[in-house]
Amino acid sequence: MKRNPMPDIGALMDAAWPAAEREVSGGWVLRAAAGVTQRANSVWPRDPGGEPARQLAALRSARLWYRNRRLPLIFQMFEDPRSAPLHAVLDAEGFTRQSETLVLVRKAGAESGPADTGVELATTPSAEWLRLWWSVDGRGDETAMAVARGILEGCPALYALLRDDAGAPAAVGRLAVPPAGALGWGGLYCMATRPDARRRGYAARILQALLAAAPERGLDRYWLLVTAANSAARELYARAGFQEAGRYLYRQERPKRHLTGC
Repeated sequence: MKRNPMPDIGALMDAAWPAAEREVSGGWVLRAAAGVTQRANSVWPRDPGGEPARQLAALRSARLWYRNRRLPLIFQMFEDPRSAPLHAVLDAEGFTRQSETLVLVRKAGAESGPADTGVELATTPSAEWLRLWWSVDGRGDETAMAVARGILEGCPALYALLRDDAGAPAAVGRLAVPPAGALGWGGLYCMATRPDARRRGYAARILQALLAAAPERGLDRYWLLVTAANSAARELYARAGFQEAGRYLYRQERPKRHLTGC
């Protein structure tokens, strides 16, 4: 089977982190998941081009869709020439810019070798896995964590967990394996290490274990997402051979102040 050297990264990301609710409106995909994670509660402008008048009409429809769900209107926007016209519209509308994120990619390499028997691998997130990840990256209560679990399980994936010397979960990671349309691409997500267990090489072992397990699942290309401000994680991924392939950020509508009187 011929493999696509670089599919639409937005489509990969959408498949690996599927929202509980979605609606395709023209060239935009509206996504919602009870406010749990920005990615699952943002507009993915699959086609960000078009005339300003058409974009403004789509913007009004999206605003109403999210208002009906009591959610803020947020766009997940790539920083590329295709997105420039929509960025200009959002600038004019006063949308914020936040959470700049790098998309890093790499091909399969020399991941084979003795298996790291300390890393536990599973096809579903255990309660221990989920609680460690949520304690590091999560926002919200048990209900929000249950919504997050639904997002994770919406795409086939491999879950890695590593324990410390006392047997407590110390680090976790997830390798998303999107449907066949991804043609050999897998996404690394949820790389999280307990704060008091950092700088012990746990994250590198999680990463290596997931990469080593990927080929038997038909994967030979990988992507991952890391915030531009996370220098420690960027160094880890650079050492593992990942290179930048793109950037995106979130554009959020500012709350409007309403006049009041008495």
